[in-house]
Amino acid sequence: MPPTTRRGFLAGTGGLLAAGLASASAAEPAAAKSRGPLNFVIILADDLGWGEIGCYGQRKIVTPNIDRMAADGVRFTNAYAGSSLCAPSRCALMTGLHTGHGTVRENPEGGPQLSFGADDLTFAELARLAGYRTACIGKWGFGPELPGQASHPNARGFDEFFGYITHAHAHQYWPTYLWHNEETVPFDGSEYAPDVLRDRAVAFIKESAGRPFLLHFATNLPHSPSQIPGDAGRYADEPWTRPNRRHAAQVTRMDSHVADIIRALEYAGVADSTIVLFTADNGPHHEKGVTPEIFNSNGPFRGVKRQLYEGGIRVPMIAWAPFIAPKVVDDPVALWDVLPTVADIVRVPVPANIDGKSFHGLLTGGTYTGHDHLVWNRPRKMQAIRRDNWKMIRFAPHIAGAGPEGRIELYNLRGDRGERHDVSTIRSGLVIELNDLLDASIGPDPRLPYGLEAYEEGGQVVVTLMNGSTKPWRDVRLTLDSSGRRSTRTGGRAEVIEPGESLTATFTLTGETEEGPLAGRARFTVNGRTVRFRAKVGPRPAPETRPPDGAEPLPAVQG
Repeated sequence: MPPTTRRGFLAGTGGLLAAGLASASAAEPAAAKSRGPLNFVIILADDLGWGEIGCYGQRKIVTPNIDRMAADGVRFTNAYAGSSLCAPSRCALMTGLHTGHGTVRENPEGGPQLSFGADDLTFAELARLAGYRTACIGKWGFGPELPGQASHPNARGFDEFFGYITHAHAHQYWPTYLWHNEETVPFDGSEYAPDVLRDRAVAFIKESAGRPFLLHFATNLPHSPSQIPGDAGRYADEPWTRPNRRHAAQVTRMDSHVADIIRALEYAGVADSTIVLFTADNGPHHEKGVTPEIFNSNGPFRGVKRQLYEGGIRVPMIAWAPFIAPKVVDDPVALWDVLPTVADIVRVPVPANIDGKSFHGLLTGGTYTGHDHLVWNRPRKMQAIRRDNWKMIRFAPHIAGAGPEGRIELYNLRGDRGERHDVSTIRSGLVIELNDLLDASIGPDPRLPYGLEAYEEGGQVVVTLMNGSTKPWRDVRLTLDSSGRRSTRTGGRAEVIEPGESLTATFTLTGETEEGPLAGRARFTVNGRTVRFRAKVGPRPAPETRPPDGAEPLPAVQG
């Protein structure tokens, strides 16, 4: 693991400041199937509008590298954020739950930063169970800003974390400190954090070559404030305000960082076995002097960040790999689809009772089962549902101009993607139907316990496997990597464990204690395929108490 010093993070980056993507030779899909494990890189932009990328129609801001990704990869036209705000959207991305079910359903709005709990399974935990090295570099976005707690990235599946823990800290582009795992690293306020984060992401790729890895690169570009080293570069002479010129420069700088990451994959020799997914957490912002209308940042859609109109939640999404055939996908997908897609890529069972649907088949030409409907929930403010081409938004009383009874709007996106013609009064039956479906889609977390846990206490190691999927796990065996220590096992074998069931083995350590890590292992079969999990042995987890989220549905009002 790199040393906890700034010099340690910046070493080994090789000065990768490529302006364009390194070319990669295309390979046939059949060749991809014959490879070993695939790496996965998720690049998440912060407050980037659907229309701020050239391949989505942008004409003033230059993004040649992301455009090249789109031309050579899969471009989604109907991709949706988890929310119109940062924290709940990132929760949906991480957990596979939309904001009607997820733990974090709203931004802190001046209060404490909302947090994950020990029962929040993330896509990083799935990858780590499968033996992947995992990293989150950039903006985490969930508090508290403390080590050793369940909402810390290291506790939620990331072997390596470098960046900002809280949403507010990530507003500082020249920070005086960043977090490396559970320690802070001092900075003198003179280094531009997005460049530092890019360098650390590049270094992680170099260090991980030879072992399957998952990298979540969560840049804070182009979130406000519109700050950039020097002036606005190629936009310095544009007849816009200074915040707008610098916002454009932020987007172009982010585009160059995407190129640096892909070039790092090329240099490390792993591009041919890596899928890169680029997307954003919500629609464009209009903060601190930025005027999204200048850039047509939301494309043809109505609304911006914080709103549940299409412009606030429709986001760019592009998947690239040398073995992926270029195409445009119009099927609706959402950030909560990333977790089951990761599960398919790392070849572990998809967790049960999540809201996401894997779009792995859309990337590889395999089968794909889409959504019946999509849901967004901003508690006590507004909620939205899309089914087929119908989109309904309901506003709580006195929100966004609604009266004391609230307000409902209904749009047919097939011919009204700008959401200009509310037809709720002439389609009252459909409004009632969508209201009922929306109410039924909002409630407590429905997931089952999932994964492999291992802890040591009193000379014994307890290993527990939890089947939180939809399929029975057969021929189950639990073992212990004991680093040369002798042990005796009690339990840990079963012909089958059904969904919702668990299996526990207790290993009593005997003989003299030796140095070395302990790890629990599980082996089982699902649909005839062998699956292996691995989990490091740690201390026994303390019981967790958390207040309920309180994210009840809005009253169902007619509009």
